[in-house]
Amino acid sequence: MAALQASFCSSSFSSASSRKIKAQHFESSHLPVPRLLVNELGQRNGLLNLTASSSEIELNPKFETSKRSKLGDSISDSNLVQELYAVMEIVADRVEMHNNIKAQRDNWNGLLLNSVNGMTATAAIMAGLACVTGSGPSILSLKISSSLLYMAVTGIVLVMNKIQPSQLAEEQRNASRLFKRLHEEIKTTLALKSQITSYDVKVAMEKVLALDKAYPLPLLGTMIEKFPQIVEPAVWWPEEEPKYHHQNMSDKFERNGWNEKLEEEMKEVLGVMKGKDTAEYARLSNMVLKVNKILAFCGPLLTGSAAIGSGLIGLPGIGSWGAVLGVVVGALGSVVNTLEHGGQVGMVFEMYRSSAGFFKLMEETIESTLKEREVGDRENGELFELKVALQLGRSLPELRDLASASSLSSRFQQAKEEFASKLF
Repeated sequence: MAALQASFCSSSFSSASSRKIKAQHFESSHLPVPRLLVNELGQRNGLLNLTASSSEIELNPKFETSKRSKLGDSISDSNLVQELYAVMEIVADRVEMHNNIKAQRDNWNGLLLNSVNGMTATAAIMAGLACVTGSGPSILSLKISSSLLYMAVTGIVLVMNKIQPSQLAEEQRNASRLFKRLHEEIKTTLALKSQITSYDVKVAMEKVLALDKAYPLPLLGTMIEKFPQIVEPAVWWPEEEPKYHHQNMSDKFERNGWNEKLEEEMKEVLGVMKGKDTAEYARLSNMVLKVNKILAFCGPLLTGSAAIGSGLIGLPGIGSWGAVLGVVVGALGSVVNTLEHGGQVGMVFEMYRSSAGFFKLMEETIESTLKEREVGDRENGELFELKVALQLGRSLPELRDLASASSLSSRFQQAKEEFASKLF
């Protein structure tokens, strides 16, 4: 019996020593453990733990209902955070997309304008040479070449006037800026809010879709009308601006940063913006649109007349008038096209239209905030006042001075006519 015990102890000792030697040999080897294997083992352990916990939930009848609800809430909160992150990734992709298209359409404007001016200058030179050449086959070739170039210029200018490349570039520039702003808003929401709700995800998605509708990417079908009958401010926000949802303060003396003086101040600022800033930029938009319409009409008319004049050069009785049309009118057409597209009149119109939309958004935000009866459901008054002041390019004392001055009905104040914004 003692012999059997001794042999068993010796065998177990030898097997343990052999396992120890193998382990030491494995540890002494320089072969790294694959990270993928470690991750897979971790996932298996997590899956086993999750299975064990679920089996515990099913088998243990004393499992508390509160733990179940907390587990469900944590899963739903995680899903909402993931959804908001997904929206933020889409917004970042939109920013890059609009930047690329803005650069492309800006290049269109420069390349097309240079091509049109070069073709117009060549056609005018050919028409001039046809006038001094005399008669023969040379004048015929010069006349045909000049007319064809003028006709090509007329077609290109008609397309440019239809799409307005400078205005398209400005639209994409504004869209990129607004998508960047939305990206920062979502990032701030994720950083400051302890609990993301489905309302936050819904608001972010509505803003993305509103921006897509306000600044479409395709040229055909959904392109913004470049020569509208009635100029309206640009609208890039949802039809129903989302309201702020705050927890009601139990302290009645705080009032969420609002008081009667601040409400009167916002009303006075709102009146100044409606009477001065919005009206002024609407007037400027209409004025620039009229100038753009005149230039868009005169450019193709002049180059088309030059094409006809080039074809009349050398004909008896009207050859001199053909030379005038082919050379002088063609040069005037080049000047008009340069003023329209080189001066980027369409871009100026879009800039004024977007500025009017900026003030309209501020007006709607102030009005919707003041209409909210419950002070606790508004945005904090001090923060709201700070935002309004910075958006108008003013400090807080300057904003208060503007509100107090606008409430006066003196002749000096009526003659002063100060604008609310100092940015534009």
